[in-house]
Amino acid sequence: MKNKKLIYGFVAIVILVGGLVIKSNIKSNVDLTDSDQLKDKLVLYRSPNCGCCVNYAAYLKKEGYEVEIISTDDMNTVKEEKRVPFNMSSCHTVVMGDYVIEGHIPVEGIKKLASERPNIVGITLPDMPQGSPGMPGRKVGLFDIYSIENDGNTSLFTQL
Repeated sequence: MKNKKLIYGFVAIVILVGGLVIKSNIKSNVDLTDSDQLKDKLVLYRSPNCGCCVNYAAYLKKEGYEVEIISTDDMNTVKEEKRVPFNMSSCHTVVMGDYVIEGHIPVEGIKKLASERPNIVGITLPDMPQGSPGMPGRKVGLFDIYSIENDGNTSLFTQL
């Protein structure tokens, strides 16, 4: 009888340890998936009346990103929640992991953000510059891409 209790106790410990090992491995896989999503999964918030946002989403998909499009009549609330300064806003807001990507930013800017992973809210290309991805016209000069700092200030992130 005492041996049975010992065996049951041993089996319970083995199951418990095995469960912890499996949980640890699953957690590692989730972390990898989250990292991959930072590179590949984007959520684009747009006004239902804006066509250039659809063009930008098509551009991102062509570049290999998975894009979920959410249409909303209240883009101002989205921008407030995502901490996009009013003077740095554009027609759509993209979320990539914990980062905000505001406007028609070329993928080179997105890749720079994903690889460097700075401690910022996100990046923005204000307004809707002609020749930027999803916008008609020829590109004239470099695009100034700004970082949105955690304190709400902005600074030059890169030029593309």
